[in-house]
This record gives sequence, structure tokens and C-alpha cells, in this order.
Amino acid sequence: MTQNNTQLTTPLWHKIFSRHMLICVFTGFSSGLPLYFLINLVPAWLRNEGVDLTTIGLFSIVGLPFTWKFLWSPLMDAVYFPWLGRRRSWMFITQVALLLALLGYMVLNPQQNMTAIKILSLFVAFFAASQDIVLDAFRREILQDNELGLGNAIHVNAYRIAALVPGSLALILADIYPWPTVFAITALFMLPGMLVTLFLAHEPKLPVMTSKSFKQTVIDPFDEFFARKGVKSALLVLFFIFLYKLGDSMATALATPFYLDMGFSKKDIGLIAKNAGLWPTIIAGILGGIWMIKLGINRALWLFGLVQVFSILGFAWLASQGPFTVIGTKQLLILATVIGFEAVGVGLGTAAFVAYMARETNPAFTATQLALFTSLAAVPRTLINATTGYLVNWLGYVSFFWLCFFLALPGMLLLVKVAPWNKRLINV
Repeated sequence: MTQNNTQLTTPLWHKIFSRHMLICVFTGFSSGLPLYFLINLVPAWLRNEGVDLTTIGLFSIVGLPFTWKFLWSPLMDAVYFPWLGRRRSWMFITQVALLLALLGYMVLNPQQNMTAIKILSLFVAFFAASQDIVLDAFRREILQDNELGLGNAIHVNAYRIAALVPGSLALILADIYPWPTVFAITALFMLPGMLVTLFLAHEPKLPVMTSKSFKQTVIDPFDEFFARKGVKSALLVLFFIFLYKLGDSMATALATPFYLDMGFSKKDIGLIAKNAGLWPTIIAGILGGIWMIKLGINRALWLFGLVQVFSILGFAWLASQGPFTVIGTKQLLILATVIGFEAVGVGLGTAAFVAYMARETNPAFTATQLALFTSLAAVPRTLINATTGYLVNWLGYVSFFWLCFFLALPGMLLLVKVAPWNKRLINV
């Protein structure tokens, strides 16, 4: 009771600027950088080098490790490296691997080395997914239940801020420097996360697993989830996780090529499109975390999800106005408005969604169960997004974005079952 009272009376300022929240900033940034490298910078690079839109759409298949990471997540729960600890050792290993892999793009050319680019991108996705497994587990283990909403909101904000490096800074630099230099500069942004892993993060104190049998590391986490929720409820939760961000994920799959096709230059995209989403994302994410303290995660999923769904229509509106033959102040304001609205919707929706997935885990099996949830959430971004190039060529941009809007609705309808409005399971 004393601990709970202390947590309740802790000033909000102290909660936001605590050590745990600072760690969430860096884990979010380190997690987001390689993903946005793959979904923002690489497609822009390929399009700039003359690769067709269908091939770029299919390129999202390299993200398959994000959908299958639950298969090797038990290994990261069970294997223990004493030199940095159970979580931090895996964090450092994956971050070093990502740094080296991102530097590998310096020596490749889309017209000559497309197969090598695909293989390297698959390695980047594998190490990025592996890093996500351990970062998600580490964050869940250091945050108290009443810190989940705010901590995950800060993580999501930092995650999206990381998009500014490959999605904004790199595109601006690409108009000035050759692509190898751009890739080198972008890769070096992995260094802050590595330094935090070595010097700031502290290993959470958890019981050490004495047995590492196959059943304990692989079977038990899944058995526990289905036993705790019941088979029907557990399947509904998994189906909801798959659907909640389906429409939004599809709508943003070809965002950078879409902006290019609307007539905007790489500099326009770097300065306007990406930065227009920065402050709305930060403000929405922080406010979302604070609101979740009052609303609870369930109601946040409803309210934030509605904003997320309707933000998709901004892309349909932009597509109906373009492509533009002349880019002036009006066109840049239209682009900034659409991106800002999308940033608010996704920032809010993702903050609640990540907090929900963390809440559904058992601390004894954090890495494995979170990996299962986030793998399902990544399916639209990989398998389904691979069809977006074909869909755009078939439907056109306007009809495509309307399709994304309607595909976002089933996930909202499932909230009636998985997160009822009047049921506050955890007061965060």
C-alpha cells in the first residue's frame, strides 16, 4: 500500500524525466532507426536509382523476420551472458550487428547488386527484430505497471523521432552527398543506443532460470498465455493485434515513393513531410501517455484508434489533389497538414497499442510473449504490404487509401471484446 501511495503521489514531472523514461527514449530511438532505414531510406534510394514501384513494394518481404521473431525469442529469454547480463548482452550484440550491416549498403548499387541488397536487408531486418525482442522485454521489466502508458508513449515517440534520420536527414544529405556517405552517416546513429546499453541501462533483477529445457523456454510461454486468457479470448486478442494497425500500416507502406510520385522533391520530403510530423508526434505521444493515466489503456485504444483510422483519409485527399506539376507554398502546406494529422493519429494509436501488448504479457515470459504479439502486429508491414505496389498500380492512389481506411475498421470493432470501454483492467 505504501509503495502504491508513493507512486500515486510522485509528481508527473518526476515520472516523465525519470531514469526509466530516459532509457525508454534511447531504446525507442535504437529500435526505430533500422526499421525506418528499411521502409523509408531504402525505398527512396531504390526509386531514385530507377527501380520500379512494384519491385519496391515487394521489397517489404525482407521484413519477414519481424513476423517470425517469436520463433527465436525463447532463446533470448533463456540464454544468459554474464558479461553484461541477460538483456544487455543481447542488446549490445544486436546493436553492433546492425551498425555493421547498415554500413554494408555503402558498397552496393541497385542496378548491379539487387540480390545482395535484398540479402543484406534481410540481415538488417533479422538483427532489428532480434533487438526489438530484447528491448521490448527489457522495457517491460524495468517499468512498473503504472509506468507502462507513459513509458511506452515515450518509447513510441523516440521510435518515430528516429524516422527523421533515414527519412529526413538522409534525404536532405542525398541531394548533397553520394549515397555511400549518406548510408555511413545514418549508420553511425546506432552509436547512442550502444553507449546507453553499456553505461546507462541496469539489468533488472529477475529470477534466473535454472532449467533451460525446450518445454520451459518454448512451450510454457504459449501455454501460460492461452491458459490465462482461455483459448477463445486468447485467439481474439491475437486477431485484434493483427488487425488494429492493418489499415494504417498499408497506407504508409509506400509513403516516400507516394510523395515523390505526387511531385515533391527529396528535399521537400526531408524538410516538410518528415518534420511536419515531428512535433505533432511528440506532443500527441506525451499527451497520450498522460491521458492513459486517467483514461486507462482500454479507453485510449478506442479514442486514439479513431484518430488513427481517420488520419488515413488525409492520404486519399492528398492523392486526389495531385500529382502536382508545380510545388509552391500551397502544395507544401497540404503535404504538411496530411503528414501532421497522420503523425497525431499514429502517435496516439501506437502508444496505446504498445501499452496494451505489454499489459497482456506475463513477466515470467516477457520476451517470448511480447515477441509473439509484436510479430503479429508486424505481419501487415511485411507480408500484406508486399501487395501495396500491385494495389496502387491496379486501383490508383485514391482508391488504395480508401481501401486502407475500410481495412482499419475491423480492428476497431474487436475492441468491444478485447478492450471494453467500461472495463479498466489496469489504471495506467
